[in-house]
Amino acid sequence: MKRFAELLDRLVLTPSRNGKLKLMVDYFNEVPDPERGLALAAITRDLSIASIKPAMLRGLVEERVDPVLFALSYDYLGDLAETIALIWPVGEDRPQGANDAPTLLEVVETLHAATRAKAPALVADWLDRLDASGRYALIKLVTGGMRIGVSARLAKQALADFGKVDVTAIEELWHGLDIPYLPLFAWLEGHTDKPANLAAAPFRPVMLATAIEDGDLDKLDPADYAAEWKWDGIRVQATAEGGVRRLYTRTGDDISATFPDLMEHLNFEGSMDGELLVGHRSGDLLDDGRQRIEIGSFGDLQQRLNRKIVSAKTIESYPAFIRAYDLMQDGDRDVRAEPFRERRRRLERFVQHLDPERFDISPLVPFDDWSQIVDFRSEPPHPIIEGLMLKRWDSAYVPGRPRGPWFKWKREPFLIDAVLMYAQRGHGKRSSFYSDYTFGVWKGVPEDGELVPVGKAYFGFTDEELKQIDKYVRDNTVERFGPVRSVRANLKTGLVLEIAFEGLNRSARHKSGVAMRFPRISRLRWDKPAREADTLETLEKMLP
Repeated sequence: MKRFAELLDRLVLTPSRNGKLKLMVDYFNEVPDPERGLALAAITRDLSIASIKPAMLRGLVEERVDPVLFALSYDYLGDLAETIALIWPVGEDRPQGANDAPTLLEVVETLHAATRAKAPALVADWLDRLDASGRYALIKLVTGGMRIGVSARLAKQALADFGKVDVTAIEELWHGLDIPYLPLFAWLEGHTDKPANLAAAPFRPVMLATAIEDGDLDKLDPADYAAEWKWDGIRVQATAEGGVRRLYTRTGDDISATFPDLMEHLNFEGSMDGELLVGHRSGDLLDDGRQRIEIGSFGDLQQRLNRKIVSAKTIESYPAFIRAYDLMQDGDRDVRAEPFRERRRRLERFVQHLDPERFDISPLVPFDDWSQIVDFRSEPPHPIIEGLMLKRWDSAYVPGRPRGPWFKWKREPFLIDAVLMYAQRGHGKRSSFYSDYTFGVWKGVPEDGELVPVGKAYFGFTDEELKQIDKYVRDNTVERFGPVRSVRANLKTGLVLEIAFEGLNRSARHKSGVAMRFPRISRLRWDKPAREADTLETLEKMLP
């Protein structure tokens, strides 16, 4: 555990991307199998230990430390692993960092074999035997809470740097490998040939677009580009090969089990790129006699996301639907190197053979010059459209975000002025600051004095602004609810935040009746009195 703990400590404290990559590459070079593979699985969040839950850890600590002291410490630090690591008492007979500390392999194998009844005693014993860094690493490992500033994609890039291969090769192999990835490391070190792609219906790294910036269109020839609508769902890859069907997110997470209603309709051979949406039968018929599908809001789609078990009622109420953008594999032919113009023709033929109640193709937007594109972007024909995509007709489908072949041009965000109501500490390097904010608007006229929460945001501000808001929260706290502080907010006193967001949906789960899409803090309105913040009626007028 010592080397793993050192890696986590240094990753947390290293801000630069290249610095983090070097730390992981050095670790892969210096640590033998299977420990390095287990560490990799923990960092990519592919390692799951079912016998440990955060509530159990809190119970262990409260058996040894005054519960009030622990609660205050947790509130101050904002991170469970850090709090337990620092507050855990160690007896005189077992000094911190004792030589009998467990290995990473010992911890993983023992907990995988342990029941939930026996796991607490095992963890308590290890916490006794480890120093503060080791305890921090142990808790991060067993809870899966790896908030250390490293994404799964960055960890795979470190593997690619370690083996001096393209990261695309790592991503295409990933779903066919088992922890602790022994064949992968053997290949990257040059001991064996590249592993055969063991994953049936593998994930293929997606192509991403760059945002249009001021002046970009002036440098581009409209004749070189196709335009299509950008829909407000989640980007997915639907793959069916050799009888195996999978649905991946843009980052390669397999979400097939969440959408069984869609999986049964992947009756093709190939791999398509598209947008996952909710598609309801409208009751109207198209000219060819097929049912017209009405696309639901992102709020509808959220009813299906991140669920381990999906009820029949949910499936019926929110049927999954894919609006196809591109084609990567057509039968047994990899078409990613072909120009977009040809892939588009193939995609049109491909989708014709699929169930129209589950699939269609995102229509192209005809235009002659950029002025038309500006108008289309400002007034899209459907409320679930969030902008436009521009794709070069001759562009190949390449992984990553190359600048030039594809551009995205989202419509301008919605803006409202809201009042800060609650604040909570962040995690990682923000654990000492109140950085997660709940904001609200006036229900009815401000003079009635009732603010209703409408959203949460934790980004959009600078480091200096974070310090200013943190001080405001501390100076204006009126009540505490565990880790949450209630902030003074009334007609006379309140911090107004300008909130930018991508869209708005009705929501029965929220007191306000609305839910925002991607809210973030656009500006701090120190100049604006709280009574001049927006009302719920203003938001309701924005609903599609």
